[in-house]
Amino acid sequence: MKYVPLSLLVSAAVLVACNQEKQEKRAAQDELPSTVKAETGEEILLPAPYATKSVKNFSKHIGWPAGKTPTAPAGFVVTAYAKDFDSPRWTYVLPNGDVLVAEANTVPSTTTKKIAAKLDLGPSQANKETSANRITLLRDADKDGRPELRTTFLTGLSQPFGMLVLDKYFYVANTDGVLRFPYTAGQTKISGAGQSVLALPKGGYNNHWTRNLLAAPDGSKVYVSVGSGSNVMEHGAANEVRRANILEINPDGSGERVYASGLRNPVGMGWAPGTQTLWTAVNERDELGDDLVPDYLTSVQPGGFYGWPYAYFGQHEDPRRKGERPDLVQKTLVPEVPLGPHTASLGLAFYTQKAFPEKYQGGAFIGQHGSWNRSQFSGYKVVFVPFRNGKPSGPPEDFLTGFIGNEARKEVYGRPVGVTTLPDGALLVADDASGILWRVAAQ
Repeated sequence: MKYVPLSLLVSAAVLVACNQEKQEKRAAQDELPSTVKAETGEEILLPAPYATKSVKNFSKHIGWPAGKTPTAPAGFVVTAYAKDFDSPRWTYVLPNGDVLVAEANTVPSTTTKKIAAKLDLGPSQANKETSANRITLLRDADKDGRPELRTTFLTGLSQPFGMLVLDKYFYVANTDGVLRFPYTAGQTKISGAGQSVLALPKGGYNNHWTRNLLAAPDGSKVYVSVGSGSNVMEHGAANEVRRANILEINPDGSGERVYASGLRNPVGMGWAPGTQTLWTAVNERDELGDDLVPDYLTSVQPGGFYGWPYAYFGQHEDPRRKGERPDLVQKTLVPEVPLGPHTASLGLAFYTQKAFPEKYQGGAFIGQHGSWNRSQFSGYKVVFVPFRNGKPSGPPEDFLTGFIGNEARKEVYGRPVGVTTLPDGALLVADDASGILWRVAAQ
């Protein structure tokens, strides 16, 4: 038997793999673009996969110049509600009107990322050496739009995100599980280890460590969002068990079931006003080109499958998983509202107050954290989707902009994430990169 050097075998294997990848991309490019009509009547063009090259285009966070704020439509005023937080990614309003702020961020998981974080080489401020892992309480007792009390509500957490008060408990969703603590209305601090309600797979792809919480309208169930552990299941199916889902549990953690699946990174959740319909904002996949795949806002059907990782925006098969699950491709539901490709649409709040003009009442505000996988920036703003009779009635429109400073230099002032409606009808927007909570009020 003739001896073949190992190095030659390795080189041949690499060459075969590269040629196969090129053939797959070439085949994908032969696919025709398709037009999809959204629930709102908007028609969007989905280009073929790899119609443009996948790029890395990270923003550089430079902070807000003195006196400058984000820009809202005429008739609104924007002010800083509170500053100097350490990555305020999500907010929650307690029954008495106090505001809770979850301070947490992505932490490095590899040696390279740990070195980059230690040397502060992450210009977007998304990846830091450590996470604050706390919840801060703000109280605006005189209701003048500026909190007088600021205190640490809860510490010792593991990348906290979603928060919820249900019955006589306060719930918090860490990246690795849900805890609950005895809670009395009006208290300003919680101590103790808490009760573990639900264990969850820790971390996830990029910023998919976030776990959000939402109670059923009657309080009988709790919904938990869990993002994927990869971009498109490149680490194998075993890595995705109980991920890319919205889970449903009883308040004590029992009775777990997958409420909906195929949701790559569902973060913001809410009930459309006047309905029993759950909606979520979903952060879609990367590396198929500038304009694939659109993030989206969708109603969530119990037992529904939304495509990840096999299909996107309906029955459009992802070439990287081609032929693997045609049955699931055929089952994929089409989301109602496209929100633009790579926008990182994360925050979601239905407007249930009366202070804003009528057009905003009952509609949805969505915080878009901003792109990194697009040659031109997308997102970096808060958009509004009008609703009528519990359904979207028009395409998204810009609401809070001005976060991009100078795109030519890749500079941004901040990055919006969580959005919450305050009891006085103002909208609270969490800018995690700048450590600021912005308050948007109608004049």
